[in-house]
Amino acid sequence: MNTNFFAHKTAVIDDECLIGNGTKIWHFSHIMSHAVIGEHCNIGQNVVVSPEVVLGNNVKIQNNVSIYTGVTCDDDVFLGPSCVFTNIINPRSAINRRGEYVKTHVSKGATIGANATIVCGHDIGAYAFIGAGTVITKRVKPYALMVGNPARQIGWMSEYGHRLVFDKDLIAICPESNEKYELINEHVFKI
Repeated sequence: MNTNFFAHKTAVIDDECLIGNGTKIWHFSHIMSHAVIGEHCNIGQNVVVSPEVVLGNNVKIQNNVSIYTGVTCDDDVFLGPSCVFTNIINPRSAINRRGEYVKTHVSKGATIGANATIVCGHDIGAYAFIGAGTVITKRVKPYALMVGNPARQIGWMSEYGHRLVFDKDLIAICPESNEKYELINEHVFKI
């Protein structure tokens, strides 16, 4: 196992994990066996990373997040405080469904806000922005801004996290980066 990462003395890291250089794992977090964590990630306090979860580079996980088996996150994903993933559609205490985990993929640069819930099997597109408290029950398009329970799309976000306002030619400019985006057939593309 790589040792070029920081783990607080209260963190629990099981055998057979892969943890990238420069990653920080904070108080009372548990990294379970066969989890894969990229470089320069920040895993906040009281986080659970279950077996076989895969996290890319530069993933930021705030406090009290549960990431269950079946979840994968690309580079630069942000997981807000107390957000939750599920991995079984129809859980029952008396029925073992460990072999039935449903996969969820969070694409590059996506943000999931505080207390949001991602129901398993619904992938999150690149640079999507899931508002605080939102409950995702369907696939999310790249750059989509989602809010509510159940989630509904209310707009589009830039890669820098600003709401995009499209002109009559269906072009928007991020106010921070000045990057341009185009809306084509209800999908956003950076140009």
